[in-house]
Amino acid sequence: MKVRAKTARYALCVALCLAFPVVHAQAAEARASMETMQIPSHGSMMNALVYVAAGAQPHPTVILLHGFPGNERNLDLAQDMRRAGWNVVYFNYRGSWGSSGDFSFSHGIEDVASALAYLRNPDNAKRLRLDPSKIVLVGHSMGGFMAVQAASADPAIKGIAMISGADMAGALVQVQGQGSNAEGVKKMAAGLAKEGMAPLAGCTPESLAQELSDRGAGWVFPSKVAALKGRPVFVITSDDGLAPADNAFAEGLKKAGDTQVTTLHLPTDHAYSDQRTELSRAVLQWLATFK
Repeated sequence: MKVRAKTARYALCVALCLAFPVVHAQAAEARASMETMQIPSHGSMMNALVYVAAGAQPHPTVILLHGFPGNERNLDLAQDMRRAGWNVVYFNYRGSWGSSGDFSFSHGIEDVASALAYLRNPDNAKRLRLDPSKIVLVGHSMGGFMAVQAASADPAIKGIAMISGADMAGALVQVQGQGSNAEGVKKMAAGLAKEGMAPLAGCTPESLAQELSDRGAGWVFPSKVAALKGRPVFVITSDDGLAPADNAFAEGLKKAGDTQVTTLHLPTDHAYSDQRTELSRAVLQWLATFK
């Protein structure tokens, strides 16, 4: 009997030892991680990364959209969002920061759609442990513009947060209202050049300003109210001069019947340089309403 008992205990130990590597591997696979990849978009490849949250279950996902030209990436927010259980996807539009192709505003809009298609691919969703039915867009400055355009064209996006959202087309309309169209394009080009063009390829300040003049009527924020009015929208403003237009957009959504509009003003600059903790806290509180 003693021999049998020892044999049984030995067999149990062997089984546990053999099983441990499997359990350990499964635990390691479910840890928080960072994945890098290139996302295809209209024949070019966009440099991208994903902060993958801990846990084996599919996670809700934020696509974090950078501004013009994208010096502030807000990756501190990405880390905080991951700790809160969200996957966070960051990518550089075509023609920006080393991604192949040419940069333009229309290309950027297409690139957000390409990123969404990539994440919704079942194989990619499984690999990245994300829930493709729960995607939220968070955009800073021009990224807010991209978020508005993308969400208005894609009703499956659950909501958007705009951090000093820049209505690029609306800004040109305002400038053109002070003079001729040609003068407006010239002033807009000067403003874009001042922001910095070095990280962008295949474009000039003049070509981008002309694109806004040619196509901007369908891009201005007020024209997107009807498409967005049924979803959560978080409008965050600062002391950078964009607050009046962003607040007007928020009011337009409310007047159209959107009961899920949240606004917040933080007394800081365009990069939210001395309000990073407050900005992160606000975004996390808003994201918590989706779970």
